[in-house]
Amino acid sequence: MIKVLVVDDSALIREVLSSLLSAGDDIHVVGTACDPIDARGKIKTLNPDVVTLDIEMPNMNGLAFLEKIMRLRPTPVVMISTLTQKGAQETLLALELGAVDFVAKPGHDLAGGLEQFGREVRDKVIAASQSDVRGRAMARQPAPEKATPATPVASGAKVSSNALIAIGASTGGVEAVKTVLSGLPKDSPPVVIAQHMPAGFTARFAQRLDETCALTVVEATERLVLQPGHAYVAPGHAHLRIEKSSGQLKCRLGEDGPVSGHRPSVDVLFESVSKQVGADAVGAILTGMGKDGANGMKLMHDTGSFTIGQSKSSALIYGMPRAAMEMGAVDEEASVEKIAAKLISALERRKAAA
Repeated sequence: MIKVLVVDDSALIREVLSSLLSAGDDIHVVGTACDPIDARGKIKTLNPDVVTLDIEMPNMNGLAFLEKIMRLRPTPVVMISTLTQKGAQETLLALELGAVDFVAKPGHDLAGGLEQFGREVRDKVIAASQSDVRGRAMARQPAPEKATPATPVASGAKVSSNALIAIGASTGGVEAVKTVLSGLPKDSPPVVIAQHMPAGFTARFAQRLDETCALTVVEATERLVLQPGHAYVAPGHAHLRIEKSSGQLKCRLGEDGPVSGHRPSVDVLFESVSKQVGADAVGAILTGMGKDGANGMKLMHDTGSFTIGQSKSSALIYGMPRAAMEMGAVDEEASVEKIAAKLISALERRKAAA
């Protein structure tokens, strides 16, 4: 049984979350708290495996409380967010502070999306219970007070003009994707990214990456031409595919059904890269629950692409990289800090051998 503490200032939301989480026999809600002050004592006495946490609460902001949890008693946290621009900004900050994942609240009347909300919150609580939050927190402790930007690898000018970098990630991917992009040079080959994230959050995710990386990062739009020095994030409502027409690689968006349980799907992106770019592409599969991306990465691998998986020791959740490794889709595994250099090195070797 996964022990969960529900923290929210709304009595209705506390009741709804408790009911939804307790619907199966694998999660036990050990308590609820109306604010961080109440939650602080209950975390100590109840020792939950996972905490669900609202951002807007009285007495202490949820983000400030999250920072204290991660510093003093690292515990898997799933944020309960709002589908607003401010909510998206705060949610991404929460993920940077150490939250495992987030779930967007349904509307005020809780109508129309309650069943889906329940499935999503249960799935993410289960995933959070399997995450290595304590290991990640310990790895972060020696860091200086002010984060030092990653040093990008050498210029990408030594790689083929047809080169492309494809990245897939899910739970824990916000920080992992940022780490990889921060290590790429400003003239890097185009980068395409499928990160499991709902509509309404991916635009802000792209903006946040753009603010912290040397690359220009945007949310992908239909028929947008891929350019060096740019990264393209799949929007939360659509699959991202790559198409080659008139000698140019372009983004294609599709709102067809979920693949491997997701839209956007990493499998969909990687499959299109294997067909349109082949051996001139490189791919990285990062932290995440499940196996989305494994089939697509195997197709990339079989068409000659260099493929890399995030190592177990550096992944918040090793599910997606493990599935790809077990399928024989991964050439090499590496810590997330080393992936950017290895991707560029593989592209340089490919050009030198051509």
